[in-house]
Amino acid sequence: MLSIIVPAYNAEKTIRQCLNALVAQAYPADLYEIIVVDDGSRDRTKAIVQEYAVRYIRQENQGPAAARNKGANAARGEIILFTDSDCVPDTDWINQMLIPFEKPEIVAVKGAYKTRQKSIVARFAQIEFEERFEMLEKAESIDMVDTYSAGFRKELFLKIGGFDTSFPEANNEDTELSYRISNLGYKMAFNSQAKVYHLNHPDSIRKYARLKFWRGYWRMVVYKKFPGKMIKDTYTPQTLKLQILFLYVSLGLWLPARILPCLNLPCILSGAVFVLLTIPFTAFAVKRDSLVGLLSPFLLSLRAASLGAGIIWGMINSSSLSAENKTVVVKGKRTHG
Repeated sequence: MLSIIVPAYNAEKTIRQCLNALVAQAYPADLYEIIVVDDGSRDRTKAIVQEYAVRYIRQENQGPAAARNKGANAARGEIILFTDSDCVPDTDWINQMLIPFEKPEIVAVKGAYKTRQKSIVARFAQIEFEERFEMLEKAESIDMVDTYSAGFRKELFLKIGGFDTSFPEANNEDTELSYRISNLGYKMAFNSQAKVYHLNHPDSIRKYARLKFWRGYWRMVVYKKFPGKMIKDTYTPQTLKLQILFLYVSLGLWLPARILPCLNLPCILSGAVFVLLTIPFTAFAVKRDSLVGLLSPFLLSLRAASLGAGIIWGMINSSSLSAENKTVVVKGKRTHG
C-alpha cells in the first residue's frame, strides 16, 4: 500500500484535472489511496473532491506544510507520495516514483516538472527546470525534493517531523526538509521519468518577478539554518549565484560612476561579466525553444534582479524573525503550489 497526498486550497479550477490523473494511474487501484487535505478552502473544492473515491480531510487554514503533514499522519501506506492540486501526473507516475525506492538506501524521490502552457514566461520557467534536471541527472545523491512530485518513506518522514509548518506558503518548505534529510546523511534520488504537468507556471512578467522575489526571501531563511548549502547544493546552478552578484555589483556602481568616473570601468566590466554568464543558459534554451532562448538574457536579468531583491530582504529580516513570526513578512498569506 502507498498513499498519495494532495494539499488543496481554493483549488476548484484545477483539482478535477489532478484527481482524474491520479485515479487513472497505471498501477493497481487497490494498492494505493488518494488523500486530499483541504486547507480551509472557501470555494467548491470540497464538493468536487467528494465526487471521487478518495479520502477527504479538512483542516482550518494552516498552510500547505501543515496540510501535507496531516495527510502523512493519516496515510496507510509505507511510501507516501506528494503532488499539488494544480499538477496533472503522467499515467505512469506512481510506477516511476517507486523505481528508485527499490534500493533500500533511498529514502526520498523527486520527479520532474513539465508544462503544456504556451506563454513565453511559462516556457522560460520550464527551461529553468530542465537546466536543473540535467544537473540532478549527474548527481549520485540529490539534496532537493520538490513537493510537486515527491516521495518519502513514511517512517522516516514522520520520524524527522515532516515539513516545517513555520513556512506559511508553498515556498522553500520542501527545500528545508530536503536539506534536513541530506544533512542527516540519507540518500535521495531523482527520476526524470516521474512526470507531472504543472498547470500554473508563472505566465506573466509580474507573476514571475513576484515568485522569484519570494523564492529569494525564503531561500535565505533556509540558508540561515543550513549555511553550507549556500555555497553549493545539487539543485542550484552556480552561474545563477554569480549572475545575481555581478548584476547587483553593476547596478550598485552605476549611480556612483556618474559622480566618480573611475568607477565606470568596474561598472561596465561587471555588466559584461553578467552578460557572459548568461550565455550558457541562453545556448541551452535556444536548443529547446528558439524564441525563449533569444529572450533569455532579458529574462535572466529579471530573474537575477528579483531573486537578489528577495535575498536582500531576507538578509535584512530573517535575522530578527523566529519560526513563529515569519508569517508577518508576507502578512499571513498562505498559498499552495
